[in-house]
Amino acid sequence: MRDLPPTATLRAFEVATRHATFTSASEELHVTQSAVSHQLKHLEDLWGLQLFQRGKALRLTPAGAALAPIVREFFMNLEATLADLREQKGRVRLKVSTTYSFALKWLLPRLPSLSQQHPQILITLETSDKAIKFSSADADVAIRLGNGNYPGLHSEFMLREQIFPVASPDLLKRFGAPHEPAELLRYPLLTRDGADLVPKWEAWFEHIGVSIAPLKESVRFADTNMTIEAALLGQGIALARSGHVEAEINDGRLVRLFELPFASPVGYYFVCPKGIETQPHIISFRNWLLAESMQAQQNYQ
Repeated sequence: MRDLPPTATLRAFEVATRHATFTSASEELHVTQSAVSHQLKHLEDLWGLQLFQRGKALRLTPAGAALAPIVREFFMNLEATLADLREQKGRVRLKVSTTYSFALKWLLPRLPSLSQQHPQILITLETSDKAIKFSSADADVAIRLGNGNYPGLHSEFMLREQIFPVASPDLLKRFGAPHEPAELLRYPLLTRDGADLVPKWEAWFEHIGVSIAPLKESVRFADTNMTIEAALLGQGIALARSGHVEAEINDGRLVRLFELPFASPVGYYFVCPKGIETQPHIISFRNWLLAESMQAQQNYQ
């Protein structure tokens, strides 16, 4: 650390790397040419390296060229951090990792409530469907869909969704509304690809006691969001999770078909490293999250 020069000297070097002459560098720094020259000479003496080839124009030596991007990045990071700290003004930032679909459909619409109740918390949302590893993830807490098996972590159950068919009013107008669950087999049923944690049509029909042959498919969708979007476009009937179609059902863009209870076999869990769950801002976020989850769970019944 003895070789670290004053910040003003480093700034003079960073500015000089972007200019061809001492004159233009001094104009940006609002100092004299001799002051810039003196600071650069001091830096070269301190580090024992020639940083510039002096002539009619300033040219970086190989050593100067190697150091220039490092010093430039240092100032960029410093300025960004200072700007962030000034913005916070006593507020605390909480980085939350969750799945893209949960963030988009459930958490994002509820964040204004968090801001009203806890204006001191600044949320950064990050999305990932992978198992959370806090040792390598840039997140403080996480919300994950699973069975609650999170060894070595603090976890709390949040909510469990109901699963049911949904269709657009336009599709029901074209095909007519089904009166019995078995009648759904004559409708285009939207299917998802992959073997994930959420039940598909086969499991739903089995749960309600309807035997089916292999479903006729036209298009398979990569995830729930695509399936719901296709249902909104009237392309077929989707098997939806309650937390993912709240807004669409409330505003009439989708219609729930049949009030048959079918709870998801997996739930959402609040997860964080053990020990940090007692930090005040995490307690506030956790309490708000569980209260919202309890209200949502009651609505799903």
